[in-house]
Amino acid sequence: MAREYETVIGLEVHVELATKTKIFCGCSTAFGAAPNTQICPVCTGMPGSLPVLNRQVLEYAIAVGLATDCEITRYAKFDRKNYFYPDNPQNYQISQLYLPICRNGGVEIETAEGGVKRVGIHEIHMEEDAGKLLHDDWEDCSLVDYNRSGVPLIEIVSEPDMRSAEEVIAYLEKLRLIIQYLGASDCKLQEGSMRADVNLSVREAGAAEFGTRTEMKNLNSFKAISRAIEGERERQIDLLEAGEKVVQETRRWDDTKGESYAMRSKEDAQDYRYFPDPDLVPIVVSDEMLEEIRARQPEFRTEKMKRYREEFGIPDYDIEIITGFKRMADIFEAATAICGQPKKVSNWLMGETLRLMKEREVEAEDLRFSPENLAKLIALTDARVINSSVAKEVFEVMFEENVDPEKYVEEKGLRTVSDEGALRRTVEEVIAANPQSVEDYRNGKEKAIGFLVGQTMKAMKGKADPAAVNRMLKELL
Repeated sequence: MAREYETVIGLEVHVELATKTKIFCGCSTAFGAAPNTQICPVCTGMPGSLPVLNRQVLEYAIAVGLATDCEITRYAKFDRKNYFYPDNPQNYQISQLYLPICRNGGVEIETAEGGVKRVGIHEIHMEEDAGKLLHDDWEDCSLVDYNRSGVPLIEIVSEPDMRSAEEVIAYLEKLRLIIQYLGASDCKLQEGSMRADVNLSVREAGAAEFGTRTEMKNLNSFKAISRAIEGERERQIDLLEAGEKVVQETRRWDDTKGESYAMRSKEDAQDYRYFPDPDLVPIVVSDEMLEEIRARQPEFRTEKMKRYREEFGIPDYDIEIITGFKRMADIFEAATAICGQPKKVSNWLMGETLRLMKEREVEAEDLRFSPENLAKLIALTDARVINSSVAKEVFEVMFEENVDPEKYVEEKGLRTVSDEGALRRTVEEVIAANPQSVEDYRNGKEKAIGFLVGQTMKAMKGKADPAAVNRMLKELL
């Protein structure tokens, strides 16, 4: 009889914080700068340079801790994690082992069965990022860019509470939304501002003890994480079924090949020779500081969804999508506050916005158009200054360049032609040019009028009100 196995998964999630400067120096954290242009003696580990903690990093870490139901450590310290690698200029990383800033938290996720499950958070600690190695196959050399060295991170270490790829993705989605709503990070996996290492083991169903775990790195999308979990689960089961042992090690996932390979045997804490950092004073979190951060916590998704149902009366499906992206929720609320038409704002977000995002591969957090301009576009359509097809045309330009729709409509001459005389002349010309359609309509073929409306709109370059065209055609026919 085939044995059944259970997968046990815990995550280490690294999140780059949205500070303007690095954790221990004043260098910029902006993404995409030329290599080694955002560095100084501190973040390149020059002898004699001294780190100074960026207060914003501490505040973001505490805010994430409060939002994930953690205990905040009132007396915390930094430690040195010693290891030697070219992207690590000091030959140690400043992190937190003994007294991390947040402990014993958790978040609730929805399971595939429709239930709710709490995933425990063992700790959240602050640390600095390493630089980045760039391997040049053509020149057969490796280059290092220290721009990322010293960029502030929080590492969120979960308990081994997840049992499937679906639960892992639900947990990551929940974390990402919480952190985005806090404004603590944009959590863009493709830019590396959110990275997850997966610790995974398998055991026979019903067994009390965990199996031997491996850690998988190099996972930069939810799809890659799902595939890596399935791939590693199968690899470990195959080993156990063949009577072999799983080796505790760090593995790198190759998403193009759909397989992982061993990088190194998994180290334990003592291999890093941790000790308290002598250059940084301990952190004392006062009651005042904690209350100040607590008072600044935003309205999170769950509360927002509840309020939208009560206040705006838009469909649950719309609420689900809109609140799933902080930027979209911000646009929705601000545009609704201006124009007072929640359903129309929602329609633009659910329709054209989602279509263009998919078509142009734009993330919600990168939406450019302002709520003010969306409200103006709705007002122009309501006042019949432009018709719906012109409104879509204007919105496409707004989506790309955030143009002011009022100015754009005037500059491009897109106003709906409201001159009755001009409209009547065009309709008469269309009737004269299409005798067959006219005859079809008079013989009871209702659809024929649709063709005539289309021809009139075409003749007027789309700048007529379709309802007015329809009315006039019926009147003249």
